[in-house]
Amino acid sequence: MDFQGKSTKEVEKQIKAMDLESAAKLIPFLLKDERNGIQKLGESLSKKLDKHIKEKERIRTLWYYENEIFKSGVKIIAGIDEAGRGPLAGPVVAAAVILPQNIFIEGVDDSKKLSEAKREFLYEVIKDKALGIGIGVIDNQVIDDINIFNATKLAMGHAIKNLNVRPDYLLIDAVKLTDIHINQQALIKGDSKSISIAAASIIAKVTRDRIICDYDKLYPQYGFRNHKGYGTKEHYEGIEKYGITNIHRKTFLKGIAGEYLGENNHFK
Repeated sequence: MDFQGKSTKEVEKQIKAMDLESAAKLIPFLLKDERNGIQKLGESLSKKLDKHIKEKERIRTLWYYENEIFKSGVKIIAGIDEAGRGPLAGPVVAAAVILPQNIFIEGVDDSKKLSEAKREFLYEVIKDKALGIGIGVIDNQVIDDINIFNATKLAMGHAIKNLNVRPDYLLIDAVKLTDIHINQQALIKGDSKSISIAAASIIAKVTRDRIICDYDKLYPQYGFRNHKGYGTKEHYEGIEKYGITNIHRKTFLKGIAGEYLGENNHFK
């Protein structure tokens, strides 16, 4: 292909209008062009292609467990994960996600490895592409009643029941759901090994963060929007100054709950 007669800006505009794999066919022609600007476009495109190829390979490895299970004749796999086991306040949220087999969603990973902006973006992509999404939310009062481990399993069970498609198999991050009679496998650090669990981790995290941001409007003095209920210095200072709210997990604050449920507490 000859780029003679086209300016660097015109060639750049042409490349931007193409999908990456189509544009990649231009790389040899861009690199052998005599103009430095056109060559740089080729170099930049080559780097993007290399990054894209590596990302496709990473996603392919994330499909390993799902594809091994598909080989056994299973048709529908749900990945299950939770967000919010560790915070001092708010609910634990679980998500169940069913993805189309071997779909490529660039950037999907353990939600903890992603920026907030990236999680928000992928949340919308997953919602658009998934065959099914179920959410389970268990509040702080139930967490205090039955403990966080049991509350997490309960949230996961609700998420599965809230799917609009019944799965044949469950891939779960580190938890075995003995009361759910569906074939399943618990994967330690599953959100970094299974694409279905990784997708569920993103849905659960974004859902919970949005709930906590709504709480921030009710209790702005605690900084929930910043720490999402985790035990940061800002959060402990808020508790010390204002007491414990109706969304705090009292069993997570055993050492100080009595002190802050005294006269200065506005939320008891």
